[in-house]
Amino acid sequence: MLSSRRQRWHWLSCGMSDSMQRCGYAAIVGRPNVGKSTLLNYLLGQKISITSRKPQTTRHQVMGIFTEDSDQVVFVDTPGMHREQEKAINRYMNRAASSALADVDVVLFVVDRDRWTVEDDLVMEHLRNAEAPVALVINKIDRLDDQGVLLPWAESLQDARTFDAIFPISALKRANLTKLAHYIREKMPAAPHLFPEDQVTDRSERFLASELVREKIVRQLGDELPYTTAVEIESFKRDGRILRIDALIYVERSGQKKILIGKDGARLRSIGTEARKDMEQAFSSKVMLKLWVKVKSGWSDDDRALRSLGFEERS
Repeated sequence: MLSSRRQRWHWLSCGMSDSMQRCGYAAIVGRPNVGKSTLLNYLLGQKISITSRKPQTTRHQVMGIFTEDSDQVVFVDTPGMHREQEKAINRYMNRAASSALADVDVVLFVVDRDRWTVEDDLVMEHLRNAEAPVALVINKIDRLDDQGVLLPWAESLQDARTFDAIFPISALKRANLTKLAHYIREKMPAAPHLFPEDQVTDRSERFLASELVREKIVRQLGDELPYTTAVEIESFKRDGRILRIDALIYVERSGQKKILIGKDGARLRSIGTEARKDMEQAFSSKVMLKLWVKVKSGWSDDDRALRSLGFEERS
């Protein structure tokens, strides 16, 4: 599993007895590109979910585990819910997001400052049947031109659905996260911890390696390359103090392969360099990373291909 070496963000102490453990699940849901993964990474104090400014960067459910003192919170980061379901991968992401609402102890509904879309309506529809308390988390408030619009807008949302609590925050600037963290911990039921204290995710290092490569692709080529890339780790081996990783990047057309490789391989080298730096930090090891690109036509609309690339259903 991931290294436990991390810079922890210390949560507000709840003042409870160390002998009484609390443990539960908190689902983070919302439409694409509202900052769900950024919020999770800052709450954990370690990057386990990839981020970019492009919608639909997150494709999988990712659990982030935070343990401090007697409390353990198991966060479930989800893909953004969206109405477009033309391809198998879109249907998979929506199922991954909606299934996270079952059997959790609190739901964090993340929205983007004063911006509301039909996809926010879609999330709201799914929340109607949520049994857990739902907190409205209004993110990116640092980008509001007029802070005065925040209160009346929040009140209008409260009229549409009664929320258990409302938290205006900026995940990127770490604004108002302490109150949110306190609220989450208070919602955890009395229960023994489910994971060891030093475990921060249920995902493997291979998974994180593949996601870090894909993050760099999205960040560097999001405007040029559609969301038709997938990354498969073919080899992940430790050789003394060196971690050797071979990754295969799938695209759907030969033209996309040319874009991804770039002139004289420059773009692929740049992606590899940036991914390797993040891997060395995440795995606390020297990394030797090799990348290849392969055309796999129609993989994003093929259920069998998706399963082979790790798009499995999770309960």
